[in-house]
Amino acid sequence: MVLSEKLPVGSFVEKGIDWMTQNFSGFFTAVKEVLSGVIDGTSWFLTIIPAFVFIILISLFAWWIAGKGLAIFAGIGLFLVHNLNLWDKTMQTLALVGASTLIALLIGLPLGILMSKSDAANKIIRPILDFMQTMPAFVYLIPAVYFFDLGTVPGAVATIIFAMPPIVRLTNLGIRQVPADVVEAAKSFGSTPAQLLLKVRIPLAVPTIMAGLNQTIMLSLSMVVISAMIGADGLGKTVYEGITQMNIGKGFEGGLAVVIMAMLLDRITQCLGSTPQKSGKRFIKNLLSK
Repeated sequence: MVLSEKLPVGSFVEKGIDWMTQNFSGFFTAVKEVLSGVIDGTSWFLTIIPAFVFIILISLFAWWIAGKGLAIFAGIGLFLVHNLNLWDKTMQTLALVGASTLIALLIGLPLGILMSKSDAANKIIRPILDFMQTMPAFVYLIPAVYFFDLGTVPGAVATIIFAMPPIVRLTNLGIRQVPADVVEAAKSFGSTPAQLLLKVRIPLAVPTIMAGLNQTIMLSLSMVVISAMIGADGLGKTVYEGITQMNIGKGFEGGLAVVIMAMLLDRITQCLGSTPQKSGKRFIKNLLSK
């Protein structure tokens, strides 16, 4: 049986976006100014640091958390990016990814905690996360441009929406997987709900939360080239120009810089989250010793 008329889903969405644009224009303007200031300020700060100083600092940090192998890769990789004259573009991309990841964390961590505390919230938020994660990334660009015009800000907004689900899901999962005996021990010694959350549940869930952070960063980087289609600066713009101009070399150089940054951020976040946290267990021991 063939329906004679299709459901007006697209028309309904358009009317909803028009209504939001007319009634919340001040809010969207404020968000645009704040995001623009954060991203531009971060990009300016990263750009004024001399490239070789930045490379040395990152290499030392990589050596400290992961050993000389990652430090050598960081030094060689970042030097190659500088040699390809893509340093400023890389810093712009790092600022965009950093700001997007930070905002995703600020929103995602509380949502993940709420889901872990409430089964009702878990049932409501989970389908929304499924929708956010499975909707094609290009679709997010349309309302982002509609609300925030062209530029870096709509790219950041689309990146936040696309990259936020992993940190929410894995925060929820990590807190729910905290051993029940540890939680019961803390409760039996009179821990308040705040102490139980901040000193037991979250510290023991940190490895899982860091895995969510790792995925969020990787998804943010995957949006770099897509965001360039609506005017976002950075390495994505270089790759997009290579595509539109059929310049294979330029596109490959931009893509190589993205890969180097992605591998470096991936290894760093993996190392930061690989060691199980003992803060919760120390808290229980302190309670037992009193």
